[in-house]
Formats: sequence, C-alpha cells, structure tokens
Amino acid sequence: MSIHQKTAHGPDRDSTPIVQLPDGVKQIRHVNWIGLNTLYLKEVRRFFKVQLQTIWAPAITTLLYLIIFTVALGAVKPTVLGVSFADFIAPGLIIMGMMQNAFANSSFSLLVGKIQGTIVDYLMPPLSNAEVLTALTAAAVTRAFMVGGTIWLAMAFWPDVNVTPVHFWAVLWFGLMGSMMLALIGVMTSIWAEKFDHAAAVSNFVVAPAALLSGTFYSVDKLSPTFQAISHANPFFYVISGFRYGFIGNADSPVQFGALLLLVINVILATICYALLRSGWKLRA
Repeated sequence: MSIHQKTAHGPDRDSTPIVQLPDGVKQIRHVNWIGLNTLYLKEVRRFFKVQLQTIWAPAITTLLYLIIFTVALGAVKPTVLGVSFADFIAPGLIIMGMMQNAFANSSFSLLVGKIQGTIVDYLMPPLSNAEVLTALTAAAVTRAFMVGGTIWLAMAFWPDVNVTPVHFWAVLWFGLMGSMMLALIGVMTSIWAEKFDHAAAVSNFVVAPAALLSGTFYSVDKLSPTFQAISHANPFFYVISGFRYGFIGNADSPVQFGALLLLVINVILATICYALLRSGWKLRA
C-alpha cells in the first residue's frame, strides 16, 4: 500500500508535506520504548510518592522479625547450615520482603484502574500487551529491590548479623527471579480481582503462607519426609534457598536446579499474563 502525501498551502503557512498512513499501517513498528519507559516511570513514581508506606514501612516491619528472634534467643546461639541463626534467617527475611512488595505493587495497578474507571490509561495508549506487562513487572521488581536494599542496609549495621554476599550472582539471580514471579502473580491477581478484598485474599491466604512456610525461619532438613516433600513443591522454597546460598554459601536444595526451575516458572507465568491481557478478560467491556 502506498503512502499518500498532501501539501498544505496558505498565505501564512509554509509548504509542509503531510504524511498519511493507510488504515492498519503501524507507525511504531517495533518496541515503543518511549511509551514503555513512560508507563514504567509512572508506576515507579506512583509508589515512590508514598515511599514511607511502600518502602520504609515494609523494611522496618521485616527488620522487626530479626530483632524479635535475636532478642528472644538471648544467650542461646543455635547454628543452622553451619552459621548462626541470625545469619541464617536474615537472607530469607530480605527476599521475603522483596517478594511480598513485588506482589503488592503489581496487584494494585490494574485493579485500581478498574475500580476508579481509569483502566483506559493502560488500554488506550499505543502500547502492546507485552510492553504493558513489561512495564508493570519492571516497576514491581524495582520496588522489590528498593525494599530489599533498605532491609539489607539496616541489617548490615545490626550487631551479630553478617549479610555480606558470598555468591553475588545468586543474590541477583534469585532476587530477580523471586521478585518477577510475585510480580507476575500480582498482575494475574490484578486482572482477576474486582475489588481490593480479592487481592487481599490472595495476599493473605496464598502469598503470605507460601512465603512463611518455605524455610524462611527453619531448615527443611529438620522436617518430616512428608513436610519436606510439601516444601519442595513450593516455588518460594527455591527462591529463599537460592537467595540464602548467595549469603552463606549453603542451601537446602540444588542451586542450579532451583535457578532453572524459577526461570521456567516465570516464562510460564509471563505467557499466561500475556494471554490474559491479550484476551481482555475482565479488562475490556
């Protein structure tokens, strides 16, 4: 199909060619980087405007777990996986806070748009479904790493706790995979939910139990065979075990297996989210 060109004439106008594209021809042929970056920055600025609630409060709440356990144990200094109990639970608390906040961020965006009637801000711009999904996920991961960095910095100054990374690649990889997994679950929740109670139900009855029962506060080797099998069926377990490996050099599960498994899970979750966005289920009338 050819491109038609017209020329605007007038006493006060220069001769300017006006390019008209035929209907159905895309002006943005590849990735709309400007639009993707704009949506990403919008999502980041949204949670950063209330950073006391979205970053500092979760960090302080997570740090309280460490304080409670270290104070409650007192002079008792148990060791788990060859390190002190405080060093054992610290990485798990960091990644748990990261995952929960990644979910909280992505599960809010589309849901509040549906409730407030501003969902068109996500559907009408010239953004593909993949670009919308990428922006929402990236913003949630950004919040997760901000919260994780804040928790890590606070723990670095806490006495008798060592949070110096041993395998930095594992910290980055499992932090990224865990945050992405919860961000994608949050997007799915945001699409499905019709009110805030629905999202809260997923957070309270799915995300929180899965995170707490995944070896954050204990080693699964101490469990009975039945509960060990249940723990190994929990994807959160591989996130926490691999992330902890990055700090203490020991893990409850094969690190390479966990790294590959989480990658596969994220690909599957991203495919499901893309299909839901493309179908317009519960998003378009």
